[in-house]
Amino acid sequence: MTDFNGKRVLLIIGGGIAAYKVLELIRRLKERGAGVRVILTQAGQQFITPLSVGALTHERVFTDLFDLDDEREIGHIRLSRQADLIVVAPATADTIAKMASGLCNDLASTVLMASDKPVLIAPAMNPKMWDHPATRRNVKQLRADGVALIGPEEGEMAEEGEAGIGRMAEPATILAAIEERLAALDGNQAGQFLKGRRAIVTSGPTHEPIDPVRYLANRSSGKQGHAIAAALAAAGAEVTLISGPVTLAAPDGVTTLAVETAEEMLKQVEAALPADIAVMTAAVADWRVTEAATTKIKKTGKAPPALKLTRNPDILAALAAHSNRPELVIGFAAETNNLLKNAQAKLAAKGCDWIVANDVSATSGVAGGVLGGDANRVHLLTAAGSDAWPEMSKAEVASRLVQRIAEYFGDDRPRRRDEAEAHPS
Repeated sequence: MTDFNGKRVLLIIGGGIAAYKVLELIRRLKERGAGVRVILTQAGQQFITPLSVGALTHERVFTDLFDLDDEREIGHIRLSRQADLIVVAPATADTIAKMASGLCNDLASTVLMASDKPVLIAPAMNPKMWDHPATRRNVKQLRADGVALIGPEEGEMAEEGEAGIGRMAEPATILAAIEERLAALDGNQAGQFLKGRRAIVTSGPTHEPIDPVRYLANRSSGKQGHAIAAALAAAGAEVTLISGPVTLAAPDGVTTLAVETAEEMLKQVEAALPADIAVMTAAVADWRVTEAATTKIKKTGKAPPALKLTRNPDILAALAAHSNRPELVIGFAAETNNLLKNAQAKLAAKGCDWIVANDVSATSGVAGGVLGGDANRVHLLTAAGSDAWPEMSKAEVASRLVQRIAEYFGDDRPRRRDEAEAHPS
């Protein structure tokens, strides 16, 4: 259990049935040594009372922007400054809309507007409200503004017969996200355990030439792979990022190698060995044209030209079976149907240790879509089973995956073979 060592969390409780869960979150934060102050909105007071909140925080509960005693000392400014992290839970559609629009007509929205501290929100609302175009626009704006989201999750709603994506993340999940944020403020992410480890990450699509102008490809943006490489580097790992054609900047502190085709990617992956960790995020084309034309193919006649295709090398399977195999090999499964069934089959067929599965279909429910978007919702499949993660930014997926990698290695696992031989204990 991580001790928060007096870190200060300002918790804004919005109006929703999920507000009662926040009492458990407060208790867990206090158990870990965090200082907790609470702003309870007027709507939040319809579900829980200042008395119950204050009994857990051992602090005064703030409710009113125009409190005479507080505002004599410009209380809303003081609240916004005297915190290491601001957490909004539950974050209702109304609160999200105010944040995205810069409105500040109550204590909670004014504090958020006046703060320069990192903000984490846990959305909670009816699935129809979450899917509404206005909410999607607002969520996209908040992510662009640097606000972190945890959830919402899928499940039954308070309303009878209502189910879908909209449930607030559970207190334990929110607590883990708070831990990641507070650790990052100290530059002490869980990945500190990865110092001295070497990691290989692949990212983006591959482009398989048809002729000098055209190619076979897919819609991968590389955002998830680049985020994972950045998180591993921030965690202390020595990272080699092998990227297909993307428009993203190379992450700081990472050795980035640009490739175009699957064959080029495999060659660079093998050249980057030995390594302790491999995260194969790239969406590698399954097929390539057997013989790409040396000049542009022209339209002649009525029939399209026939393209003879050849299977590309399977980079994940090749790495998992390599004589210099990394200790931890992680693959990605981008699926449009039968997500868990297909991901389980891939985990067994490829010989890797973990699979990160995500639904990339148009009906995934992820804000902005997964392919090319900034958010993701994944399942982590290991030999121990499947762990469903709520929707979060791709940076947060990367951070959580790195945390799991760090937990896997810990302090007692050996370093990669070549380093252990060079520095015997």
